Amino acid sequence: MSFSGKYQLESQENFEPFMKAIGLPDELIQKGKDIKSISEIEEDGDNFKVTVTTGTKVLVNTFTLGKESELETLTGEKVKGVVQRDGNKLKVSLKGIESVTELVDGNTIVNTMTLGGIVYKRTSKRM
Repeated sequence: MSFSGKYQLESQENFEPFMKAIGLPDELIQKGKDIKSISEIEEDGDNFKVTVTTGTKVLVNTFTLGKESELETLTGEKVKGVVQRDGNKLKVSLKGIESVTELVDGNTIVNTMTLGGIVYKRTSKRM
């Protein structure tokens, strides 16, 4: 299955505790909690481009599976990481955050980010 497509956030769990834990200011947390972000994924072989638009904030990451890439985090920090594919899942560890993006079926993506005991789960549907 290909990840390529546009997805809109449908639901999320533990947004506020997770964003607090990674150091996002309360003002940004309050602004962002009700915005239905749009994720666009372009997959070309092992090369990916992921664009996440949340209101006026646009986060773009490009990477090649299995190769070290510079990725921008939710706080805007740039860190190096290696994205691996495991079947229908993309996995990466950035600054202690374990991120797994799973293509559950042809129309649903579930992204889970874990930091310590906090699990932030986002479910998005293909547009």
